[in-house]
Amino acid sequence: MRFHFFTIILDDIKYVKGLIFGLIGILFVGLQPVVAVSKPDSIDAYLFAAMTCFVEAIVFFPIMLIDRRMIKVNSKKGEFNEGRNHSSLHGWRNNKLILIYVGLTFGIGQLLFQTGYQLAGSINGSLAQKSTVIFSLLFGVLIMKEKVEKTQVVFSLLLLVGLMIAVTQGSFNLLEFNLGVLLLLILACIWMLAHVITKKYILDKNQSTATQMVFIRNGISATFLLSTYFLIFPLENVNLIFNPVNIVYYVAMGTVYGIGLFMWYKTLSLIDASKATILYSPTPIITAIFSVFLLGKVFTVYHLIGTIIVIISIIMIVKPKSKKNNEKEVE
Repeated sequence: MRFHFFTIILDDIKYVKGLIFGLIGILFVGLQPVVAVSKPDSIDAYLFAAMTCFVEAIVFFPIMLIDRRMIKVNSKKGEFNEGRNHSSLHGWRNNKLILIYVGLTFGIGQLLFQTGYQLAGSINGSLAQKSTVIFSLLFGVLIMKEKVEKTQVVFSLLLLVGLMIAVTQGSFNLLEFNLGVLLLLILACIWMLAHVITKKYILDKNQSTATQMVFIRNGISATFLLSTYFLIFPLENVNLIFNPVNIVYYVAMGTVYGIGLFMWYKTLSLIDASKATILYSPTPIITAIFSVFLLGKVFTVYHLIGTIIVIISIIMIVKPKSKKNNEKEVE
């Protein structure tokens, strides 16, 4: 009885930590589109994507080393399971092919991210990225062998309706459908596939820490993008890398994106995916607030209606999963 009581307390503490990381995370995720849209026109999307990944890797390298050091110290003190700690520190070595795939995927994804937001704008782009929940269901069925409820299918379709209302400003004219939104829908698909694979083969098996995932992923992405950049663009563009104004935006985007990514992995490691998805669902509202006050964008009634429909749809889509998880916990 006493053991069960302490287990409940520890679970509550874990859940509260997950909420704290999630709340901090949605602020940084909501700010990402604003930074992407406000960058100077002189920086092309390819270089901005490459340098964003490079800055993320640089920022998280010392953080990763500190994190690894703390795990080793705690392991020697006997505070944590030694086998589990060894797996989290060195398990990535057994998953090199998966990490390379994830790094390349997110490198290409970062390019789609920068290009998509330039074409779609911060508000429409943020809404488009919420389609990840649909792809989460799809890959959950195909890869995780999860069951999909009829409610989830219905609200997945409703989510797309909400997106269309916001993007087309209520006209539903598909001929004017924004190319940037299409790129971000493709991005949501390939990113969610990589996230599901990461969760199944690495996070769920405790094969890496959150800081290691951020560093390794972005290190591979940066290497891929920077090594291919000058095969497409002239060598003279190297001057853009060292432009002081550009550096400010590289650092800003890399830091904001890196912290947002770290908070997502920490949230995902502390609470289940469905609750984490609900927690991150209001990010379009955060983006809209930042866009209005920092960029002077107009948040229309169609944006408001679309945002409400998208958020309600996400909550209803993940709700059946939450119920099922709760039933398993009771059993």
